[in-house]
Amino acid sequence: MGSRYLLRKLAQAFLTVVLIVLVNFVLFRAMPGSPERILLGRNPHVSAEALAQTKARWGLDKPLFPDQFVAYVDATLHGDLGFSYAYRGKPVTAVLADRVGPTLLLFGLGELIAIIVGLAIGAYSGWRRGGFVDYVGNGVSLVLYSMPYFLIGMGLLVVFATGLGWFPTYGMMTPGMTYKDTLDQTLDIGGHLALPLATVSIGLIGQYSILMRASVIETLSDDYITTARAKGIRDIAILRRHALPNAMLPAVTLIAVNLGYVVAGAITAEKVFSWPGLGTLTVEALEARDFPVLQGIFLLLSISVVVANLIADLVYGLLDPRVRT
Repeated sequence: MGSRYLLRKLAQAFLTVVLIVLVNFVLFRAMPGSPERILLGRNPHVSAEALAQTKARWGLDKPLFPDQFVAYVDATLHGDLGFSYAYRGKPVTAVLADRVGPTLLLFGLGELIAIIVGLAIGAYSGWRRGGFVDYVGNGVSLVLYSMPYFLIGMGLLVVFATGLGWFPTYGMMTPGMTYKDTLDQTLDIGGHLALPLATVSIGLIGQYSILMRASVIETLSDDYITTARAKGIRDIAILRRHALPNAMLPAVTLIAVNLGYVVAGAITAEKVFSWPGLGTLTVEALEARDFPVLQGIFLLLSISVVVANLIADLVYGLLDPRVRT
């Protein structure tokens, strides 16, 4: 990979992050509402003196530009995202740190399962186009792709949790439960994780399968596939060595985008199962008008999208030398 290509992509990512920081500052300060009243519990009887003291303590009495903006940029560069209104002064980084683990566990495993299963189904369906697996796999994938997370989750919840009673209905762990050892705790978390994980995986498998099937079908019309077949190379070798590497290019982009938008997808899935991750935190922060936490989530989401797309561009450069020119 050429150094000019790498530097160009890094510069684009840096400029995008700079723009995100600016938008993040302006967007949440343009929202209606009074942060100092939120800090004081929205008490209508709070005196003007108390409001003034609260604004001064949190730096809300200074001009937006340049005072608050310079302070915001400096704090962000030092990893200080401010303090939560709803959590009464708890650092936003600590609030986010408590919720990142459950979200990464849920969507990390969900993405991994969906990538493996979805790409495998899509590749085989495209390679055996018109066969039984293609008809069934493509039809099921279209249905899954059209279904939102909350609908899949509620269906699984009604059948396997409420109806059959096989899995817990909410949360990450059983409240008040004392664990004998690490294995006992892991099994409890696994039981709570089963339905949310199935929801995320099922929701993602459809789009990976559809995209991979279309990419493989398009790749089969290329001349090098015809040449490989004319040489007598086995179908499995043609698929593995020639078709899949080229068909993977669009899938790389989709994987990168999905990894970047993990928080956005987490909101509905986590809310259905009351999973204590970033998605649930987003809803709680919106209801409480906790702007610092929302800023932190927005910044985390945006930068994750930029980083994911940067990785996708670099992988593109490795898979297809033409994009480096």
